Amino acid sequence: MSTRIPRLVIAAPASGSGKTTVATGLMRAFADAGLAVSPHKVGPDYIDPGYHALATGRPGRNLDAYMCGPERIAPLFLHGAAGCDVAVVEGVMGLYDGASGQGELASTAQVAKLLKAPVVLVVDASSQSRSVAALVHGFASWDPEVRVAGVILNKVGSDRHEALLREALTESGVPVLGAVRRVQQVHTPSRHLGLVPVAERSTEAVEAVEAQAAQVREGCDMEGLLALARTAPPLTAEPWAPTGPRPDNKPVIAVAGGPAFTFSYTEHTELLRAAGAEVVPFDPLHDEALPDRTAALVIGGGFPEVYAPELSANEPLRKQVAALAATGAPVVAECAGLLYLSRALDGKPMCGVLPAEARMSGRLTLGYREAVAIADNPLAQAGTRVRGHEFHRTVTEPGAGGTPAWGFTHPERRTEGFVLGGVHASYLHVHWAGAPGVAARLVAGAAARA
Repeated sequence: MSTRIPRLVIAAPASGSGKTTVATGLMRAFADAGLAVSPHKVGPDYIDPGYHALATGRPGRNLDAYMCGPERIAPLFLHGAAGCDVAVVEGVMGLYDGASGQGELASTAQVAKLLKAPVVLVVDASSQSRSVAALVHGFASWDPEVRVAGVILNKVGSDRHEALLREALTESGVPVLGAVRRVQQVHTPSRHLGLVPVAERSTEAVEAVEAQAAQVREGCDMEGLLALARTAPPLTAEPWAPTGPRPDNKPVIAVAGGPAFTFSYTEHTELLRAAGAEVVPFDPLHDEALPDRTAALVIGGGFPEVYAPELSANEPLRKQVAALAATGAPVVAECAGLLYLSRALDGKPMCGVLPAEARMSGRLTLGYREAVAIADNPLAQAGTRVRGHEFHRTVTEPGAGGTPAWGFTHPERRTEGFVLGGVHASYLHVHWAGAPGVAARLVAGAAARA
């Protein structure tokens, strides 16, 4: 199958260059021009896709070659971009930075090659002039298979500064497609794990995205960027499709959401529904009861540490969660979910499902992991191998009880998480599109109890 979708990859020489501002602003500017825009993010990031969704009105989707495999990148892209006029893919870190010690794997460059997409390099030009040409030349020539086809100059100081930068780049062979002024930078609040999610900012987030779009419209060649996107060749791959065996009944799987639990991949809900579940969201900050007929529970990542007092104060829901877990129903918790199921978080009582207490620490745990399931659990049979990602500044102090959820095999060997009755709780984030059978197994377990 051959499919043509105009597309651009927005990359940078390093983190902090401004690619999120440019990518999100470009998405919104294209959407404001009447185009159907498909938003994508390289890597495991959950927060940027929320801003992308706000900019485009479509779900933000991740393209992670480590967790999902390089062979699924084009199919997942085609699934998300179906019916769109243009796709914008925001890169991760520097253009050629990938999984530690694994070459180009999971880098923006690898994804650009898998998508056969032209790359626009966002360069922080605030402290350079003629040297920008050497930098762009180096990135454009490092890998001949990566087509660096344009540059957007960010944090430009003045008309004179812009003229010097453009003059320096005239002989680079890479056209300048935009120049964004330093004085126009839009502030997007951050904290211990990155940007503050859209769900916590509402009006401010809308204003930030609109300001980013205004920057891009004012400083960039919109027609040139769209024309460049249209040079991307057709992709010869079958679009990914969520599938799964469907049970006779339709079990309700409750999925935590709201400001405290914002981390979720769009494909997870699609896979659960394809496997026959009725997916019902709930907000642990405000809802005092689980959805009617809940047969299984999914509590993903987020920032419960920011909302520990409010989560603790919702005692009726905490008791319902504990009661459901006590019946042996499937309960799947990732990272923030692990904290919520613990006895306490920073001294505030939580659900008390797990024999552990959690607290904030000064240490960031971050990186890709290879893992194997130690015991049968709601997600996988013992021995199942997965690839996932850890990203947290909390630690848990476990007591006695339960079996570890995972045995990490790379880059270090250790056990992590809990399997206790029907509960699977872990810091490890897994992208279910890269773990065949996970969603179907969870739905089957829920159907058996519905």
